[in-house]
This record gives sequence, structure tokens and C-alpha cells, in this order.
Amino acid sequence: MKKIFLIIEREFLVRVKKKSFIITTILVPVLLAGLMVVPFLIQSVKDDQQKTIIVIDQSGLAGKALANTENLIFHFRPGASLDSLKQQFEKEGWYAIVTISPMDEEKQVSIGMYAFRQINMEVQNHVERNMEKVVEQYKLESYQIPGLDTILASVKTKIPVKTFVWGDDGKEKATHAGLSMGISYIFSFMIYMFILMFGNMVMRGVIEEKNNRIIEVIVSSVKPFQLMMGKITGVASVGLLQFIIWILLTLVLATVAQSFFTVPPATDMMPAIVGNAGAEVTKTLESTIASDIFGMLSAINFVAIIAAFLFYFLFGYFLYAALFAAVGSAVENEADTQQLTIPVTIPLILGIFLMLHTFQYPDSSLSFWGSMIPFTSPMVMMARMPFGVPFWQIALSLALLFVTFIAVVWFAGKIYRVGILMYGKKPTLREIWKWVKYKN
Repeated sequence: MKKIFLIIEREFLVRVKKKSFIITTILVPVLLAGLMVVPFLIQSVKDDQQKTIIVIDQSGLAGKALANTENLIFHFRPGASLDSLKQQFEKEGWYAIVTISPMDEEKQVSIGMYAFRQINMEVQNHVERNMEKVVEQYKLESYQIPGLDTILASVKTKIPVKTFVWGDDGKEKATHAGLSMGISYIFSFMIYMFILMFGNMVMRGVIEEKNNRIIEVIVSSVKPFQLMMGKITGVASVGLLQFIIWILLTLVLATVAQSFFTVPPATDMMPAIVGNAGAEVTKTLESTIASDIFGMLSAINFVAIIAAFLFYFLFGYFLYAALFAAVGSAVENEADTQQLTIPVTIPLILGIFLMLHTFQYPDSSLSFWGSMIPFTSPMVMMARMPFGVPFWQIALSLALLFVTFIAVVWFAGKIYRVGILMYGKKPTLREIWKWVKYKN
């Protein structure tokens, strides 16, 4: 056991002192914080360039629909020709020409937009949306039903569905499927990403030491199995340290960045006539949304989710890292690993597909078995956790993962002890299977 700890210490210190470790440890949180802040920055930047749009209206409805805005100026030329306006287009500096056809028998119009370059979606949507409203209003008025607007307003109904769960104390707490899905996606994808990243790190480390013949000196004083376990655990400790630093730095950087960049709420765009009443409504709405979110978050058992995440991350990593170490010991360069890593990575990729299915159907039979099979359970069970999973299923999944981890380490150790000292030949899968059967 002492030798394993020495190897763990060596693997940890060698990797922590590398420039690549320091750079990625600092750079990744900066990128993650940037991803959190960039949407706010993008939302705060608007196109303030004034655009002049010429409208050839043959329906008589565009005057009600296309009113001038801060950035869009509409000029109506109902009797003008499109060809004649086209000649003046670039000289006058217009942005686009809109043609609106006369209303047909079905009280429908067709709209065309012309320019010498692609018209942006914002302008297109503005014209389309406002014309649709005016045409719909015209159709309704043609029925000449008294009080039609009042009738439609009273008939229009929106019924939000709120979901609740009963806790152990019998009290109900509000929940939200989208919130649970987001949490499960984050934890599941993190497990997939870290297993793949650190598993490959173990494989590259084994190949590097094998090529440098360092391994021949090391195995003279420790058993290959001890070397493999020490290497896997050492890389895992580096991964956990890096993960904790990433979380802390990302939160700090995101908090600092958001304090500098604030985005005005949509209600700030309300007309001035709303006045103080609008401000009060805004404050009430914001406080209600905030309280609802915190209430929904309180219904999620984060202690159980984080504990499960740590267990599934560690043992899922150990399971796959042992296989990656076995692959690394069997080859002499990374180019030869492609054929051998396919059987290792296929279950990981399958776990991602099952994870996506689990978001929609967390209690389906496919999701259940995906959370039980050890090679996919780290991703799939974490996708199920926020939706609520019976304790016996979690316990069974963890037990199966642990037992499989022991079996895989024993299996990979058989390959590792032979492959680590093999040179000059690329082994086939059949030859690797023979290595497992060797008694000594």
C-alpha cells in the first residue's frame, strides 16, 4: 500500500507542476465565466443604425401596421413602380423596399421585401408580425360582430401548470421539469467529459513512460498492478483538485463580471405612460420569479445529488481509466490506440444518448436499465437523480458499479502487467485476450 501512495504522490506532483496544468486550470474558468457573461453582453448590444424602408402598399392596411420606430423609418409610395424605385435605391441609401399586394378573395395579402443585400431577420419579423396582426384585425371586423374584441379577450386563456412534490415532512414544494433537466444535464455531461478527458490522460501517461523506458525501472521495485492503481488514483486526485479550482474560480469570475455588466429588464422598454405603476409591477414580478426559483431549487435534494455525483465520478472514472491504462500499455504510440479505444469509448457515447432519452423519460425501462448497467450508469443515473429515484435503485446501481470496477481493474491489470513490457509489435484483440489468461 505504501508503494501505491508513493506512485500517487509522484503522479500528482508531476502533473500539478506542469505548465499545461496551470494554464488550463486558469484558462478554463475564464472561458466558462465568459460563456456566462457573453449572453448578457450580446443582449445589451443593439443595432442602433437607422434604416429607411420604402413601402408600396396596395392593400391599404400597411399604414396601420408599419409605424415608425426608433430605428425603422417607413415611407409609403402606394402608386410607385418597383423598377423605378430600384433605380433610386442605392442613391437614396434605402435599406429595403416592401411590396404589399391587394387583398385577395380570402382576405389575404402577399408581401415581398427587396434589397441589394440580405435583409436581417429583425426587420423581416417586424414587418411580418405587424402585418399579420392588422390583417387578422381586418378579418375580424369584417364579421361585424358587436363587442368582438371583448369576446376574444375574455375567451383567450392561458393556464400554467404548476408541479409540486411532497417531502418527507409531508409539505409540498414547487418543482419545474426544465430546472431538473438543466441540473441533470450539467452533472451528467460533466461526468462524461471528465471521464473521457482524464481517462485519455492516463493512457497518454502510460504510453509516454513506456516509450521513455521509465517503466522498466519502476516495475523492478513495484508490481505492475500497483503501478496502474497508483497512476489512476494520482490522475484522479489531479482531476478533483482541478475540478474544485474550476468551480470556485468560475463562480468568482462570473459574479465579478456580472457586477460590471447589467442588462435592463424588458419592462424598461414599456411606454412612459405606465410610470410608477409599471415600476411597481416590475418589482413585484421580479420578486415573485425569484421566490419561485428559490422554492423550486429547495425541492431538489442537492446533498444527495452531489454525493451521488462524487461517487459516480470517482468509480466511473476508475472503471474507464483502468481500461484506458490497459490500452496504453498495449501500444507504443497514440496512433495505434484508435482501434483499441473504440470498445472503450462506445459505452461512454451510448451513455450520452441514453442520458438525452432520460431527460424526457426518466422512469422508462430504457432509462432504468441504462442507470443500472455500470458502463452507462454514471451518466444516466445522474440524469435521473433530480427527478427523484427510489433509494433501492440508487443503492443497486452503486453496488453494481463498485463490483464492476473491481472486476475491470482485475481484468485491466492482467493486460497491463504483460503489455507494459511488450515492445516492437502492435497486438491484436486476440493476443490481448491471451494476456488475460496468463497465470503469471
